[in-house]
Amino acid sequence: MSLKAQFGASLRKKDLEKFKISSAWKGKKFHNLSPTLMGFSLGNLPEVLKDNFSNRKSRMPQAPLPIKNFNRTKFKKDDHSLKLVWYGHAVLLLQLSGKNILIDPMFGDDASPIAPIKTKRFSEDTIEIIDTLPEIDAILITHDHYDHLDLSSIKKLIPRVKNWIVALGVSRHLVKWGLNEELITELDWWDQVTLGPINITYTPSRHFSGRGAFDRAQSLWGGFIFKTADYSVYHSGDGGYDTHFKTIGEKYGPFDLMFVECGQYYKHWPQIHMFPEESVQAAIDANTQIAVPIHWGGFALAPHDWKEPVERFAKAAGEKGLQIFTPQLGEIYTLEEKLKANNWWENYV
Repeated sequence: MSLKAQFGASLRKKDLEKFKISSAWKGKKFHNLSPTLMGFSLGNLPEVLKDNFSNRKSRMPQAPLPIKNFNRTKFKKDDHSLKLVWYGHAVLLLQLSGKNILIDPMFGDDASPIAPIKTKRFSEDTIEIIDTLPEIDAILITHDHYDHLDLSSIKKLIPRVKNWIVALGVSRHLVKWGLNEELITELDWWDQVTLGPINITYTPSRHFSGRGAFDRAQSLWGGFIFKTADYSVYHSGDGGYDTHFKTIGEKYGPFDLMFVECGQYYKHWPQIHMFPEESVQAAIDANTQIAVPIHWGGFALAPHDWKEPVERFAKAAGEKGLQIFTPQLGEIYTLEEKLKANNWWENYV
């Protein structure tokens, strides 16, 4: 894949026309609900560089993390069950009301394809997983960062999927990469769309977007709510802690299950990624019964040990009385199985 293609597409005139209708668009870029610092100052650069180049061995597993082979028989369509598969970091395969939904399908091996140093995935040969997946009814994309929107994965998925639901502004990248624009639905915050019997709402998060030096915050970022006759599920998307979790809980909760960002945090970007204790509080604010930490177990994008996010999350959840579930990579689970914490990572160093 060429470096130029990795950047995606520039803003089109019709994109700007759509953006003007959004309450999050402030003339030249999208803004968070609360004032948000996007990163560190130049004065902190020496410390940031030191932290990011120290203790690098503990930031990744010493051996690749295995991913279980997909079991098509166990994942056969069922109109009333909730099934889930987590492939590390933010990649989720859900089955709700007999519909298969793939969220942020970044199966590539590098989360920094335009950087001089590769951000290697914790697992191997993950791009080939796409060939083993069942029929996908819809792909959902929370935002356009490289660790969520991967060119190599999209190229493999385009011939297989006819329904794409994405954040406002993301369609331009997909179209440039060969997807028919008629197959794409873009959503602003609080917009709703149906997928058969599933009602999907795109929700705010506290984050940012962009694939290059000149397109920061020129597409939207957020999470998703899924409502069916049987279940209510919330996916937080990427982002820092803020009042939107309580708003979502009051307006749309309670939730049977919440996938909550937990990983890639750092003291110099505290408002755009949550610390694990904040992730637990976010799940409590959102009024969820079971919380599943994601955004860890895939890439080292911040200077913390690779196990630290889930360990801190589990500790904080225990102290707050929050039920959690920590799925193993590639394993198929159903909500009816009474999901429980599973410390699978303790088998790896």
